[in-house]
Amino acid sequence: MKAAVYYENGGPEVLKYEDVADPQLHPKGVIIRVEAIAIEGGDTLNRWRGPLVNHPHIVGYQAAGEIVAVGEEVTHLKIGQRVATVDGFGSHAELRSVPARNCWTIPDGFDSKLAAVIPVTFGTAHDCLFDAGHLKAGQTVLVQAGASGVGVAAIQLAKRAGATVIATASSDERLEKLKAYGLDHGINYRDKDVATEVMRLTDKKGVNLVVDSVGGPTLQGSILSLGYRGRVSSVGAAGREPMVVDVGSLMGGNRSLTGVFLGAEIMTDRVHDMIQTLIDEAARGELTVVVDKVFPLSDAAGAHAYIESRQAVGRVVMVP
Repeated sequence: MKAAVYYENGGPEVLKYEDVADPQLHPKGVIIRVEAIAIEGGDTLNRWRGPLVNHPHIVGYQAAGEIVAVGEEVTHLKIGQRVATVDGFGSHAELRSVPARNCWTIPDGFDSKLAAVIPVTFGTAHDCLFDAGHLKAGQTVLVQAGASGVGVAAIQLAKRAGATVIATASSDERLEKLKAYGLDHGINYRDKDVATEVMRLTDKKGVNLVVDSVGGPTLQGSILSLGYRGRVSSVGAAGREPMVVDVGSLMGGNRSLTGVFLGAEIMTDRVHDMIQTLIDEAARGELTVVVDKVFPLSDAAGAHAYIESRQAVGRVVMVP
């Protein structure tokens, strides 16, 4: 099969499009013929500094496609079904071997490119808002990196839950696009101090919850944007800078900081059912999956470079 691989960590240029061996079928897994690959922020981070599990390494969490082989211990899936899948690596390829538990069925007529985006992207946003964040109707949420895949998902889910939504992005143009998904107030972090602007927008009350996928210095700004008993769901390090925060700044307002990692619970009944519900809702048109641009798998380097240019709104997808 063809795959996008790399032999060493580094920038997008380390990705090569090569012939590699087909994946092996596990008794408790399936093999899919990949129809769409949704690139996660974690994929670019792993390419940059993550472990090379294989040599060459095939990076990638999310892919959707048609099942072409089923392990002997799998009873609930069959050849010919379309599924969205998640695993620690291996999505950037024409074929993928994954545990059956990490598969979610795609409703008839729903585009595989959209389904591929949902598990990690919408699942992470949902956990940040509701499982870790305890968001309630009438509260206010700040979404850092609102134009990211998780950001766009969080804006929609928060607005649907009855929250007021503030989000940050790197340009006024990107913020304008987010209004279609439920954004109430946008902050261009290149022009304005986020915490100061949040306090202005909230009449100095601060927000109830922050979804922060950026980390680094941004995380301290998230804490300073909180109101009394506010919460931060910290879910990433897209900024690639050290996490340096003043923990003492949490105490005065009885604020809390919670780390979120969907992967730790991806195989639980709770998360599996939650993700299947999100896929079904998107298929019914109740949620919008935003795909900014589609690249061929052969140009994985270009796709990764585009993501890192911070031009995209939503997810970037590749097709073999």
